[in-house]
Amino acid sequence: MAYRIYLVDDDKFLLDLYSVKFRSAGHEVKVFGGGEDLLTALRKEDATDPDAILLDIVMPGMSGFETLEAIRKEQLAKGAKIVILSNQGQDSDIEKAKQLAADGYIIKASAIPSEVFAETLRTIEAGSSGAKSH
Repeated sequence: MAYRIYLVDDDKFLLDLYSVKFRSAGHEVKVFGGGEDLLTALRKEDATDPDAILLDIVMPGMSGFETLEAIRKEQLAKGAKIVILSNQGQDSDIEKAKQLAADGYIIKASAIPSEVFAETLRTIEAGSSGAKSH
């Protein structure tokens, strides 16, 4: 089954890397350089909700946590699984992701693209909520 994946990161190299990984497996991918761009897309009336959003935490402008808060508050992307994909692996960050009802948490530095890909698909297909560390 093909999924619609939104990637949000200010690192263009990583956006390219992950988007190639998902596209080569037949998934639809949209990339966003920051939280503001993602929110603009999700707020459009004709917006099609993604199956998953991979969201970096540390970005210029709006952080991933601020973006996630806005998504939850405005009830955007209702069916989407939101996975934090960050180099921030402190317990406080993981706890904050749980409080904001993130569906998963992957630490970039310890996960190769194929692991990020597999974990994202597992999260979509599991249909359960509750953040878990990788």
